[in-house]
Amino acid sequence: MIAELIVCASLTAVDGDTVKCDGQNMRLLGEGVPFVSGIDTPETGSHAKCIKERKLALIAKGRLKELLAEKGLRVMFSGAVDNTPSHRPLVNIYRTNGEEIGKKLLQEGFARDWSPKQRNDWCG
Repeated sequence: MIAELIVCASLTAVDGDTVKCDGQNMRLLGEGVPFVSGIDTPETGSHAKCIKERKLALIAKGRLKELLAEKGLRVMFSGAVDNTPSHRPLVNIYRTNGEEIGKKLLQEGFARDWSPKQRNDWCG
């Protein structure tokens, strides 16, 4: 698959690992490989398994929102979509310094590694 640049007039945080580009939800890969590796952040609202996860989700979303406010971001489509009913495109978002936003969230502790065989416990 060849990465493709996506141009977004509007780019907002839906949660810690999902962005909305001009009305389309997209999932952050964090430099991962589609369906093999990526990042995971706590779930919001009714998807959260506990109050702690809900609170962590709001913090992760807030940090993503800060990062998305930067000028000159590049959204790169991996060529794959996730297996959810909405088939979110899997993307990487790069800052002007070349740093990938999902990887930054991982380094700062707002996200964890994701793999199809593991579920992250945010409540423990």
